[in-house]
Amino acid sequence: MARLKEQEARVGSPVASPVGRVPQLIGDGLASMGAGVIRLVEDLGEWMLFVAATFGWLCRRLPRRETLWPNLYQIGVRSVPVIALTGTFVGMVLAVQSYTQFHRVGMETLLGAVINMAVIRELGPVLAAIMLAGRVGSAMAAELGTMRVTEQIDALAAMGANPIHYLVVPRFIACLVMIPALTVVADFMGVLGGYFYSIALLGIESHHYIQNSAQYIKAFDVFAGIAKTFFFGAAIALIACYQGFHCAPGAEGVGRAATAAFVVAFVVILMLDLALGIVIERIYLSIWPEGAQLLAMESAW
Repeated sequence: MARLKEQEARVGSPVASPVGRVPQLIGDGLASMGAGVIRLVEDLGEWMLFVAATFGWLCRRLPRRETLWPNLYQIGVRSVPVIALTGTFVGMVLAVQSYTQFHRVGMETLLGAVINMAVIRELGPVLAAIMLAGRVGSAMAAELGTMRVTEQIDALAAMGANPIHYLVVPRFIACLVMIPALTVVADFMGVLGGYFYSIALLGIESHHYIQNSAQYIKAFDVFAGIAKTFFFGAAIALIACYQGFHCAPGAEGVGRAATAAFVVAFVVILMLDLALGIVIERIYLSIWPEGAQLLAMESAW
């Protein structure tokens, strides 16, 4: 109390005690949380309107080939080396990490089934989508953000062209078509990389490796992995284009838009993977109910 009185004498006004500041700090924290929630809801609403406008123009009129083919080339062809390299090393890493455990129990010939199942069902589609979110999503957000900052999007609207139809729809179609195709490349290279490392370096017999892979990998597994990528591609395109269209002014705003496009797309891809995995598993068990009994027998064994 004596120290507070001394401070009051110096400043000439009463000084609030730390205990008295607690309600104010709590109120400020709640206000900040409320503002963040309101901002999140507003952004989600604007994104939903953006998505509705994109699908509206997609159903109304397809883009011209002059605007579609460059996006197909940029998103698809130029991403092949990165995706192929990623898939190859994913298959090799799975072989390295799984061999020791399987070798201890004398089941190293089943390594092919484990590697191929992991690559085709999960790692191939998810890692390919994440790599493309970093390469393609950030590039689209930065490109559209630069166009927003330099008022090129406003110029398109002034000339009578709809910016969403001219800029967003071609990128959306390119992502929707090319990302599943790139996932096939990632799956093929992952399977090939795991096969090469297992046969050439680990010394596993190729006949049993291929036989076990064919026995455990079914067409439904390939379909399930590729089906996810359509949702991943749509999410990457819509999130990246939205971030670019709503970019803040200046170079800093463009950088933030590119970063936000990758981070948000990364989180959404993982959330979609979980949700789609649950749905696909239920569809599989509804189509083939004996699969649940087989899984229970294998677990008991």
